[in-house]
Amino acid sequence: MKHLLKLLDLSEGEILDILNLADQLKYEKKHGIEHHLLKGKTLGMIFQKSSTRTRVSFETGMYQLGGQALFLSSRDLQIGRGEPVDDTAKVLSRYLDGIMIRTFAQQEVEDLAKYGSIPVINGLTDFAHPCQVLADLMTIREYKGEFDNLKLAFVGDGNNMANSLIVGCLKVGMSVAIACPKSHRPDNGVLEFAKAYPDKFLLTDDVLEACKNADVLYTDVWASMGQEGEAEERKKAFKDYQINAKTLGVANKDAMVLHCLPAHRGEEITAEVIDAHQEIFDEAENRLHAQKAVLVKLLAD
Repeated sequence: MKHLLKLLDLSEGEILDILNLADQLKYEKKHGIEHHLLKGKTLGMIFQKSSTRTRVSFETGMYQLGGQALFLSSRDLQIGRGEPVDDTAKVLSRYLDGIMIRTFAQQEVEDLAKYGSIPVINGLTDFAHPCQVLADLMTIREYKGEFDNLKLAFVGDGNNMANSLIVGCLKVGMSVAIACPKSHRPDNGVLEFAKAYPDKFLLTDDVLEACKNADVLYTDVWASMGQEGEAEERKKAFKDYQINAKTLGVANKDAMVLHCLPAHRGEEITAEVIDAHQEIFDEAENRLHAQKAVLVKLLAD
């Protein structure tokens, strides 16, 4: 593994190796065992989309691993003023040991990896959110013990979260059901990938059909960053796509609930459900541990 650009690029074995290392690093952190595996290393963090969890978890993770992180907003970089991505990649490769970028276009992440000479990590694009799904898989395994025979149901927009959940969950052996309006389906390339798992994948516009007998219920905001102008249209399109008592009622009795956060209580998930399912905050914590594992895999000597 040279980069983390999207989960489509990783094998099941590579995903499981990351999760196993994340478990180890979490155990060591909980027991006060230092692991300065990236001493002297520097990660550049490019943010064209702002974030709470991505910035804090990567910055803290690099510190805990003995390295340092540099926060680079689009206002701080010439890339925000029209410098070609290939020039930026070549220059940053001479200063840094790795780049994490949170941006809009997947192609920008791919180009950084193509033209640079250091590892690149996708912190989020409109197409994929691989770091979040690694944390999700880590949390699911913590609660359920294994992936075999588990079903995840995603309710809402067929966005970057849906794309990455489909790929990540299918690759580790889970079944996936996606409930979304026909006007907001996942990426066609991801749906093509899912055709290789005909017995494990369902795409429907029926929320209860998707959630039936699910072990994990997952949702995301109806309007992601950059879609604020579509908020009213999206509220109409997604008004029936909510994790609530009714959807939980058709899932398995011990079903867990996950959300990548931030949550809009009363829209994609009710306040009662989110308050009753604290695993959502274990999931948020696991962003730190899963990303530390990715950093070690990519940056350690």
